[in-house]
Amino acid sequence: MIAPSLLSANFTKLSDEIEMLNNSNADWIHLDIMDGVFVPNLTFGFPIIEQIKKIAKKPLDVHLMIVEPERYIKKFKDAGADILTIHYEASIHLHRTLEEIRAFGIKAGVAINPHTNIELLKNVISISDLILIMSVNPGFGGQKFINETYEKIEETKKLINLKNKSCLIEVDGGVDITNANNLYKYGADILVAGNAVFSAENPKEMIKEIRSLKK
Repeated sequence: MIAPSLLSANFTKLSDEIEMLNNSNADWIHLDIMDGVFVPNLTFGFPIIEQIKKIAKKPLDVHLMIVEPERYIKKFKDAGADILTIHYEASIHLHRTLEEIRAFGIKAGVAINPHTNIELLKNVISISDLILIMSVNPGFGGQKFINETYEKIEETKKLINLKNKSCLIEVDGGVDITNANNLYKYGADILVAGNAVFSAENPKEMIKEIRSLKK
């Protein structure tokens, strides 16, 4: 599966970009929500998500890079989130928050930064629909992929096989055609690609190509 990140889209032509994704082989549309506190960048909030939802025909995969995410679960659900992923590093009561997300009838994910040990998630994998592995330090698009991600994917897959075989592995950061095949081989289910898609001469063909690299 592939979830193109709108962080790299042309926001002066956002409706056109979303229509392109609607008509592409993309599975989800990835939205990076940043608050300028948890990460050193600001993106967009509820009004933009609501407008995106009106146009999007693919599920909205909302990745919260914000402090105190538990305060906004209902607002993100109401704005149109189909998948809501929160950071281990930003959520004090992680187990409770994941259960609250699922109680709203949407998929619940946990994201971890590159330095975070996957073993810290062993007690919440059973109630997680996906684990998002950051393959760059969060906050900005277009960063270089961190090669240690492959090992982390393997470790995550082992935990999932023990705790919750239906849990998916998503990888976000520096994903492109040079590493997509290996990411799939190591166990990734969903690849988030931003710059690789939206800077391509033909974004729809790039989405198709990255998606097809799972052999």
